[in-house]
Amino acid sequence: MNPTKTKLASPADPAAVKLPAPEVAAETPAEAPSEYPRLPNRVDARGLSLAILSTLAFVFALQWSQRFCIPLLFGIFIAYTLNPFVSGLKRLGIPRFLATCIIMLTILSTAALAANTLQDEFQSILNGLPAATQKISRALKKSQGGQPSTMQQMQAAATEFEKATSQATGAPQPAKKTAAPVASAFKVSDWFWAGSLSAAEFVGQAAVVIFLVFFLLLSGDTFKRKLVKLSGPSMARKKIAVQILDDINTSIQNYMSMLLVTNMLLAIVTWIALRWIGLENAGAWAVAAGFLHIIPYFGPLLITVATGLSAFMQFESYSMVLLVSGTSLAIATVVGTFVTTWMTGRIAKMNTAAVFIGLLFWGWLWGVWGMLLGIPIIVIVKVISEHIEGLQPVAELLGE
Repeated sequence: MNPTKTKLASPADPAAVKLPAPEVAAETPAEAPSEYPRLPNRVDARGLSLAILSTLAFVFALQWSQRFCIPLLFGIFIAYTLNPFVSGLKRLGIPRFLATCIIMLTILSTAALAANTLQDEFQSILNGLPAATQKISRALKKSQGGQPSTMQQMQAAATEFEKATSQATGAPQPAKKTAAPVASAFKVSDWFWAGSLSAAEFVGQAAVVIFLVFFLLLSGDTFKRKLVKLSGPSMARKKIAVQILDDINTSIQNYMSMLLVTNMLLAIVTWIALRWIGLENAGAWAVAAGFLHIIPYFGPLLITVATGLSAFMQFESYSMVLLVSGTSLAIATVVGTFVTTWMTGRIAKMNTAAVFIGLLFWGWLWGVWGMLLGIPIIVIVKVISEHIEGLQPVAELLGE
C-alpha cells in the first residue's frame, strides 16, 4: 500500500472529524430568502406543438365547412327540441311516421300563417328604408347647422398643413389636376343580383334543415343506439356513452324549450308595449325582437336601434325615439336578465364570462349563425368534458 495516500478517518478519532463551516449568508432568519411554491418547469414541447397545430387545423376545418356544419347543427338542435312532442304523440298510439308528419305540418303551417299575417307590415318597413335614409341624412345635416363635418375639417386641416410645409421648405406646390370622372362602383343591378342569390341560398338552406329535421325525428333513437354500440365492447364505456348522450339530450331540450318560452314572452310583451305607444308595424317589430333575442347580448341591441329609427321616422321626435328605444331595451333586459339568465344558469350551470368569450369566438368563426348556435355548442362541449378525464379542465373553465 502506498503510504502517501490519505487514510480514511475512523469515527473514534475526534480530531479527524471536521464540522462544516456555518454559512455566512444565513446569519439571521430575517435575511433568509422566502421560499414560494413553484410549478414544475418541464414542458412537453412536442405535445404542446401538436395540440396547437391540431387546434388550428380544427378551427380552419370548421370555418371551411360552415356551409355544411351550420344546417346540420340547426337540424340537430331543432330535432332535439321537437322530439318530446313526437314521443308524446307516439305514446298516444300514433305511429312515429304519422306523428312526425303532424308535428312538421303544424310548425310549417303556423310559420306560413304568421308570415302571411305580418307580410304587409314587413313590406311597409322595407318600403320605408329609402325615405328613412334620406330623413336621417337631413337630420344629421341639420344637427351640424351647415358646418362641415369632422372628416371634412380634418381633410381641410391636412391640406393646409401640407401647403405650409411646402412653403417652409421652398418646394414647388404640385399643380392641381382635374380628376377624371370615376364611374360609380355601386350598381343597383349588382346589389339586386347579390340579394337574390342570398335569398335563394337562404331558401335552399332552410329546405335542407326542414328535411334533416324530418328524417332525424323519423329515425328516433337509432343514432343513439349506433353511437353506444360504437363506443366500445366494454359495458363501462357503453354506460358512459349512454350517460353523455342522455345529458346532452336533456340539456339541449331544456335550453331550446327555455329559448322558445322566453322569446315568445318577449315578443308578446314587446307587441303590447309598442302597440300602446302607437308605433306602426308593432307586430313585425315584436316578431323581429323575438327572433333577434336568440342572439345573446347583440340581438337586443339591434332591435333597440331598429325600433328607435322607426320611431324617428314616424314621430320625428327625439323624446319618442328615447321612449321606444328605452322600452325595447328595458323589456329585453328584464326578460334576458331575470328570466333567460336565471333559467340558463339552472339548466346549463355555465360561467357567464366563458359563455361570452365562446359567443365571440363562434361569432367570429360563423358570423350571426355562429352566435345563434354558440351556446348550444358550448353546452355540448361542457357535458362531454365532464365525462372524459382528459377534458375535465375544459369543463371546469366553462362551469360556474
